[in-house]
Amino acid sequence: MRRTGVKEREASIQGTVIRELIARFTSDHLIGKKIKNGELRKKLVEPPWIPPQGFHVTEINLENFTMEWLSWGKINPKKVILQLHGGGYVGKMRNAYRNFAAAYCELGHGICVLTIDYRVAPEEPYPAALEDAFEAYQWLLKEGYESSQIILAGDSAGGGLALALTMYLKDNGIPLPCGIIAMSPWTDMTASGESYESNYHLDPLFGNTKDSLIYNRDYLGLEDPKNPYVSPLFGDFTGFPPMLIQAGSYEMLLSDSALVAEKAKKQGVKVRFSVYEGMFHVFQMAMFLMPESKKAWREAGRFLELLCEEEKEEAADPLD
Repeated sequence: MRRTGVKEREASIQGTVIRELIARFTSDHLIGKKIKNGELRKKLVEPPWIPPQGFHVTEINLENFTMEWLSWGKINPKKVILQLHGGGYVGKMRNAYRNFAAAYCELGHGICVLTIDYRVAPEEPYPAALEDAFEAYQWLLKEGYESSQIILAGDSAGGGLALALTMYLKDNGIPLPCGIIAMSPWTDMTASGESYESNYHLDPLFGNTKDSLIYNRDYLGLEDPKNPYVSPLFGDFTGFPPMLIQAGSYEMLLSDSALVAEKAKKQGVKVRFSVYEGMFHVFQMAMFLMPESKKAWREAGRFLELLCEEEKEEAADPLD
């Protein structure tokens, strides 16, 4: 498996400790099982999120879902981020993704972030999440943003949804976003990549069981698992905007990222694919607690800065 971007090395001490703590916690017979199969995500109750100083949140209610508009300081009008959160298509919006939005906003020097609390399975299987993502994209266009100003960002299921949305836009002749950030994207609901086997005993979040989100696939319903709108890996990436894809070397979904990056590059897309050694699924959620997550967020910040450059070609070339 070809890896580019981040030089391979051992995980940091902090990263190793956090990874092992996660593995120990998820090995618990009762709690661990509920974490892996998504049961806890469905029932998660959190205290209200308090925005960091200088940030402002506005809730936007649409017919089927709500959205949160996050702004910070002096607004950067050049771009806007549409964030599609993770959670295996069964978990709703949570505070971790609000922290993601704040990070994107700050790293983008005031770029506003629209995060949608899209409908989730099993009550709302495919195509509910895709429909909501499309409606949010249209909302931005109606608000006066050009497609060349919109950046899609997502982690896990949200990363896959960002790719699926872009495919849907392309297939329907709608202008595409100017860039995509995908952190550990879930792109293959057939679970056919080699890392599903090679990392089966390494992955601290999904490993050592077939009773997990990545095998239960509640969102899929009766849909063909090779439908590119649920498994973007099987779609055509020709014409896609520049993409930043990040993954951890220990995660079972590593192939989901690697194969998309490889296929997209062959189809002429500018892709930066970075594998962080010893890291787990969506390790970026550790934010600034360990070197790997800090480096991943700095990389995302550089990507945003490039996309904000006036000349699109200049912004894209460093991703080769």
